[in-house]
Amino acid sequence: MKLYCFPVAPNPTRVRLYLAEKSGSGSPLPVEEVTVNLREGEQKSSEHLLRNPFGKLPVLELADGSFLRESAAIIEYLEERFPDPPLIGKSPEERARVRELDRIADLGVLLPIGRIVHATNSPLGLPPNPAVAADSRELLPANLRFLDDCLADGRPFLAGQRPTVAGGTLQAAFQFGRFGNVEIDPAFENLARWDRAYRERPVAKSVLVT
Repeated sequence: MKLYCFPVAPNPTRVRLYLAEKSGSGSPLPVEEVTVNLREGEQKSSEHLLRNPFGKLPVLELADGSFLRESAAIIEYLEERFPDPPLIGKSPEERARVRELDRIADLGVLLPIGRIVHATNSPLGLPPNPAVAADSRELLPANLRFLDDCLADGRPFLAGQRPTVAGGTLQAAFQFGRFGNVEIDPAFENLARWDRAYRERPVAKSVLVT
């Protein structure tokens, strides 16, 4: 299998962190990473558009030559095929909790940060859009507060005592925020603690670039 991706881009990063967690646990997955340079516009090439007609990343190429084009679907597929160690959860309740946190991190943090970055100083050259940036900034505090409250019990990882996909999604969002100068309010002290600890882990250092 091949994962077509680009460093810093948030959705590819969440998949790459998932793969790194598997590898760091001693269970590397048979996935080769292939860089598609977004800054050079390679996602618009005819070659890549055959993989993904939307011209986006990540894309997972399966052994039969077919493709998966959404980060959450890619992670779910890999987790179904390679369930150990579990990064979505062991019990139905645990999996539901992890998916809930992952969804909040995705729609409530990653998506708004992505929109802010691309509406203020897009690395892809998109035009500024102050209204989109302002609307997205309004969405962040409530979602960050919820996640900060989850971490108030001192848990080492976002969903509890073990790394999960939810933490990878949140860290992918934070990295893109650092890249695009979107500051996370330091008043969210539990998130700040989690962020520092997460980035110190060898797994994170193997993927994160900012």
